Amino acid sequence: MSEKPLTFTEDITGLLAEPRRRKILEWLQEEGSARVRDLSAAFQVSEATIRQDLERLERDGHISREHGGAHLNRTPGQPGAMVLQHMENMDRKRRIGARAAALVGDGETIILDAGTTTTEVATRLADRHNLTVITNALNIAIILGAIPGFAVHLPGGQFKSPTLSISGDKAVEYFHNIYAGKLFLATAGVGPESGLTYPSFADLELKKAMINAASHVYLVADSTKINKSSFTRLGALELIHTFVTDDGISDRDAREFALRGIELLIAD
Repeated sequence: MSEKPLTFTEDITGLLAEPRRRKILEWLQEEGSARVRDLSAAFQVSEATIRQDLERLERDGHISREHGGAHLNRTPGQPGAMVLQHMENMDRKRRIGARAAALVGDGETIILDAGTTTTEVATRLADRHNLTVITNALNIAIILGAIPGFAVHLPGGQFKSPTLSISGDKAVEYFHNIYAGKLFLATAGVGPESGLTYPSFADLELKKAMINAASHVYLVADSTKINKSSFTRLGALELIHTFVTDDGISDRDAREFALRGIELLIAD
């Protein structure tokens, strides 16, 4: 795969207050916490403006401010219960998980990205034999690590509780030495123009490393994420080979993906 630049999905200097706050909340839902100075630099507004945004998000009950930053409010014990943040559209995600899992045969080496849809893929692999699974998701490692005959590998790095995942430079370096036949990749948004987008910068290098480590890249995402644009852009659609989604995709969008050479698999 060719290298793709990491970019913003839009001119962030032009964001109005409410859209900017939504993207800040998406960032915190991905990372768990953030520093004022980092948000200020990322959104290219003053630290005073970011503090005002965080005050509003705190009043709305989404976050709690702390010295120099803020952290996401979450249900007590959520990480210990292995519960992910984004549990909407689960019927679609279960169907996609079943369709994607059917692509995995015995004895394969696969990479599973962190996320609710990739977790649905993982839960449907229990009847396979002799799989080698590399994942940055702690919950997926626990699900598959208990199956006899499976070899499950987890990189080192920093733990992110909202996504139950491992991130950081050590995780990126780990994937530089990996080769797998298939990668099942998650995304926050996907579209012909925006490409693959995510809520923050933190995992972009890790996802690039996963893509470069795999022979075939399957994007698994429900149709509500089509033409949805998140904060940062990983790259164009050409980074993926196959898109596994549900029957909510429009005929027009299906044609757009086909025109870009992306195989489309629809979960029933």
